[in-house]
Amino acid sequence: MSFTCADCGKGFTRSSCLLTHQRVHTGEKPFTCSDCGKGFTQSSQLLRHQSLHTGEKPFACSDCGKGFTWSSELKIHQRTHTGERPFTCSDCGKGFIRSSQLKEHQRIHTTERPFTCSDCGKGFTHSSVLKVHQRIHTGERPFTCSDCGKKFTDSSRLQAHQRVHTGERPFTCSDCGKAFTRSVELKTHQQIHTGERLFICSDCGKGFIRSYQLKVHQRIHTGERPFTCSDCGRGFIQSSQLMIHQRIHTGERPYACSDCGKRFSQSSDLQTHRRVHTGERPFSCSQCGKRFSQSSHLVTHYRVHTGETV
Repeated sequence: MSFTCADCGKGFTRSSCLLTHQRVHTGEKPFTCSDCGKGFTQSSQLLRHQSLHTGEKPFACSDCGKGFTWSSELKIHQRTHTGERPFTCSDCGKGFIRSSQLKEHQRIHTTERPFTCSDCGKGFTHSSVLKVHQRIHTGERPFTCSDCGKKFTDSSRLQAHQRVHTGERPFTCSDCGKAFTRSVELKTHQQIHTGERLFICSDCGKGFIRSYQLKVHQRIHTGERPFTCSDCGRGFIQSSQLMIHQRIHTGERPYACSDCGKRFSQSSDLQTHRRVHTGERPFSCSQCGKRFSQSSHLVTHYRVHTGETV
């Protein structure tokens, strides 16, 4: 017997599962944390959340030492190190670490976006992504960095940001050795080696690794600049560009070099600057082997071999 959701058509094998699912649409969160008041649709979610307050993470990864609240989370995390991707898309063959990731990915092929923002009408494949997106409209940034005070819309961005201060880059490319602060950055980077570009611009034919990159790129053709600076009225294609630009007005330079104290408005500028102290030159010329600290320097140098002029 199958139980079907009247709102989105999703089917379930048990009525209790359907009842829990319907809370996604109704917004009901009957399980509340006594520490912070946050509500949850399932008791298991509340139990997992409460470990944030206790700090308990009894399951540690033997490869990188990262701790987890649940053994199931550790098992999934270990696939980051082993490369195992047991869930495969039948449409394009792409593999995933989690079944939920596969389910969300398949919406790329079906174009299904069941979760819609009431403010701007933008559709999303997952309710949690919609929740984070809505913070763009409300301005809410509930996750704060204890080192520099920078605020974030979700905990994963804060966690990744904190590695700017610690220098930790736990995700390493097996092809070139480049390290990243987030697994998604590594995954995106690896497509440089495979050449995979699934999302193609209909205007100029340029290919992109991710759908949102294509959407942002298309604003070059349409001229759309939805993010506007309240100080000078300048418009931007991406919200991150606006955030960085606003530091011109505020003078904020939240990223400080631990070696010399020099401060920067962008983490990428700090990362590049640090190579002055470390001597790191990660960009190598394929023609002569000469190494550079910045990719732009390599591009300029390469013209020596090609004879190309600016």
